[in-house]
Amino acid sequence: MIKSWMAAGAAAAMLLAPGAHAQAPDLHVMISGGFTAAYQKLAPDFAAQHGARLDTEHGPSMGKSPEAIPNRLARGEHADVVIMVGYALDDLIKKGVVDPQSRVELADSRIGMVVRQGATVPDIRTVEALRQTLVQAKSIAYSDSASGVYVERELFAKLGAPELAAKAKKVEKIPVASTVANGQYEIGFQQVAELLPVPGVTFAGRIPEEVQSITRFAGGVPVKADHPAEAKALLEYMAAPTAQAVVKETGLDSVPH
Repeated sequence: MIKSWMAAGAAAAMLLAPGAHAQAPDLHVMISGGFTAAYQKLAPDFAAQHGARLDTEHGPSMGKSPEAIPNRLARGEHADVVIMVGYALDDLIKKGVVDPQSRVELADSRIGMVVRQGATVPDIRTVEALRQTLVQAKSIAYSDSASGVYVERELFAKLGAPELAAKAKKVEKIPVASTVANGQYEIGFQQVAELLPVPGVTFAGRIPEEVQSITRFAGGVPVKADHPAEAKALLEYMAAPTAQAVVKETGLDSVPH
């Protein structure tokens, strides 16, 4: 498993934080890519304030890969918090895996596009400009999560160019932008928040609103969580007004209220 201990360098501060428990709880978090950049910025402050340690596992919200959050939970891996695509979370709630009362809306995410650093950055501000860019591209990559499902099943058809599917490939497990950075694909689509942190690419922009797909990210507490109260506190911390500057900074949009 891939484990990242948040705020490891501030262990003493976490243990001595006001209100901290005599023994700091270990919260096991499973998170998909779209909210990860915001989580990585917000989690250390939560840990320091609440005297918690966050043990984090990364994986997509759906799909067949062993790392996918539903597959991890299905084979018995433990989690106190899951942060993922909203409709995938709803599926876990329907299956009785996640407490329906624990759901917290976190952010909305739009799809963006990248090209390799140094390449000409195409204009994709209009639907026609986007269509022409993709028609001229030699290869296209998209993710194995929510944005990729939309690109594969709907975007090309909406652009009136279903033939684009023949030169488009699904990238599993790793960031789409990394395959553009190494020259494997000319153009890459994924959630904006998943594109921005990857080096070696240039962000071309969000796809036009007329053909955009907005993915809601939400969090919940599995019914078998060891620390449900602390888990809910973490989700509410990341949804609070004080967190919204970070949410927007990482390429996400605040949830409308």
